[in-house]
Parts: sequence; structure tokens; C-alpha cells
Amino acid sequence: MSGGMNSMKIPILSREQILAAQDLASEEISVPEWGGTVRVRMMTGAERDALGASLLGADKKVDMSQYRIRLLAACLVDEAGQPLFGPDEIGLLGAKSGVALDRVYRVAERLNDVGAGAVEAAQGN
Repeated sequence: MSGGMNSMKIPILSREQILAAQDLASEEISVPEWGGTVRVRMMTGAERDALGASLLGADKKVDMSQYRIRLLAACLVDEAGQPLFGPDEIGLLGAKSGVALDRVYRVAERLNDVGAGAVEAAQGN
């Protein structure tokens, strides 16, 4: 039984192949306002889940007020791929230039395949 006209069989990956896959793309972006370049990386599954959980208020409703800054905190990494900002440093990052943050956010949004649709889904629309 064929799944289509293509008769090439796609291999089923093993656990080891999945774990060995280098699947966290990153991109460096110039931020002149900060005097250099930053590295923006895709979030891991655990980071993405933590971001989602951080958006839930005490009433269990989604609070998108700091979504963009929280996404950036999860995606800005050093040369070793380690986050530059922790959850308790969201305010520090949020105090930076809105123009610079917007530029970096657009890259984080694209790399992580999030955007208006993801925001609407998180809000339950």
C-alpha cells in the first residue's frame, strides 16, 4: 500500500537518530543599538512549554502582556547555546530599545514558527 505516487520509502528514525539530530537552528543578527550581534536560537520543546506556562496567570488565563520579551529571553543565547537571560531578568531585557527588540523578535518569531496565529491560539480564540 503506497501513500502516494512516490514509491521511495522514507526511513523510520531510531531513538538514537532522533536524539543525535541537530535540530535547533540559530541565526545571528546585528543590533546596532547594542553595538554588536546577538544569536537567536530555536527553543527546545521544554523551553517552549515553559514559555507557555509562564504566560498563565494565577486565574489560569493567558496573560500575553510580556509574551514578546519572554520569547526573546528564551531565544537569546551565547556562543555555547546557553540562554543569556533567565526568567527573573525579563524586566531588564524589556527595558531595552523597542526598535532593537522588535528586530530581534522578528527573527525569534520566524525561527520558532510563532506569530499572530500562535498568540490567538494561546488566548483561546
